[in-house]
Amino acid sequence: MKQIPKQVKDFLVSHEEFELKKSTQYDELLYTYPTPPLEKLGAYYESDDYISHEDNAQGIMNKLYYWVKQYNLKFKKDLFPVSKNKKLRTLDYGCGTGDFVQYLNRYNYDAYGLEPNPKAFALASKKNPAKIFRDSSLILKEKFDVITLYHVLEHIPNLEEEINNIINALSPDGKLFIAVPNYKSFDATYYKEYWAAYDVPRHLWHFSEKTIVGIFSQFGMVIESIYPLWFDSFYISLISEKYKRNKLGFITAPIIGLISNLKACRTGEYSSKIYQITKKN
Repeated sequence: MKQIPKQVKDFLVSHEEFELKKSTQYDELLYTYPTPPLEKLGAYYESDDYISHEDNAQGIMNKLYYWVKQYNLKFKKDLFPVSKNKKLRTLDYGCGTGDFVQYLNRYNYDAYGLEPNPKAFALASKKNPAKIFRDSSLILKEKFDVITLYHVLEHIPNLEEEINNIINALSPDGKLFIAVPNYKSFDATYYKEYWAAYDVPRHLWHFSEKTIVGIFSQFGMVIESIYPLWFDSFYISLISEKYKRNKLGFITAPIIGLISNLKACRTGEYSSKIYQITKKN
C-alpha cells in the first residue's frame, strides 16, 4: 500500500487535526481518529461551503459542482435495471437536497430519499413532498428495487449495523449502488494530507476497492460492476489545490485530474468509483 498520511486537517470547518488509522477488521479500511461523538458530529457540517447540503449556485466551485451534478443525474439513472412490468421503487440514502429523487420521479420511478441533515432535509422535502425521510429506521422497514448511496457510506457512524439494515431493505433481486472516494487513486497519493476527499472528520471511513469487496462479501453480497466517476478527480483536485493555497491551482488541478484518470485507465484506481452490488444467488 502506498504511504498514507498519518494526520489530516479539517480544512473546511474546525481546522482540527485527525489521524487516519488502519482497521484490524477489514483489509485496507482506514478510519478517522478520534471519531467525534454523535451529538457533536453535526457541528462539523455547519459550513456554507458544504455544497451537498446547499442549493446555492453562486461562485465558481458551486457552479462547477452543479454542472457536474446535472450530468451525473442522468449517468446514475442510466445504470439502473430496466423494468417494463412495474415502476421501480428506489431509495436515495443520503439524498442531500433531493435532486436525484426529483429527477427519478420525473422519469416514472417511485423514488424516495433519506436525509438526516435538517437544512438539506427541508430543501429536499420542498422538491419532493411526502417523499423524503429523516429517520432511517422508518424508511428502511420498506422494500426497494434500487438503493443508492452516493458519497454517503463514508459518513455513516454505525457502519456494519446500517449496511445490514440497508441490505434487508433490498428486494430479493434488488440492486445497491454505492459511490465512495478511493484513497488509492493518483490524486490521493499526489495531494497526500491535502487530498480533499479525506474530508475529516465528516468522512469517518476511507475505502479502497478491496475494502468494499471485503465488507460486502461478509453480508452475502457480490460486486457486479464498477464504474468510474470521471469528474471527481478534477473537482477533488481543485479543492485540494485550494487547501494547499496554490494561487495557480486552477491550472494545476485539471492537469492532476487528467493524469489521475489516465493512470486509472490502466490501474483501475479512479478517484471515486460506483459499485453495483447485489445479493449472492
